[in-house]
Amino acid sequence: MGLAVSDFHAILASPLATVNRGDNLVDTISQVLDTAAKEGEYLEIYVGVPVNLKGEVTLSTSDAVEFAVELERLTQVPVLLVDERLTTVVANNQLRQIGKTQKQARGTIDQMAAVAILEFALSVEGATGSRPGLSVRDWRLKYE
Repeated sequence: MGLAVSDFHAILASPLATVNRGDNLVDTISQVLDTAAKEGEYLEIYVGVPVNLKGEVTLSTSDAVEFAVELERLTQVPVLLVDERLTTVVANNQLRQIGKTQKQARGTIDQMAAVAILEFALSVEGATGSRPGLSVRDWRLKYE
């Protein structure tokens, strides 16, 4: 699971770390929060939601939403769900452009995808003045 952060002014998205998804959701979230805490305070959290190319919910979508629900509960920080379609493809293309193979980039591909998700969120927020994505509550009302 890739993590990315932005500066306080929401101008630049940077890769932070890759966290291995464990069997226990709470342990995984604790690892994410411990890693993110080294960067300081966070105001909002974006979770990429994998939907298929038709925009339909998949098993991975449910897993990401469950992660977001628990993350929001444990942090009391707003968690927004953002469509992550094609972010891994974008990340792979960027890495290929700098001459890295997928094997060489295995440890950073998730971070690059997280950066792509955050860059999208920052650009939408900068252009519209509103937060992109859906809150966990709104996602559940729309899709469950």
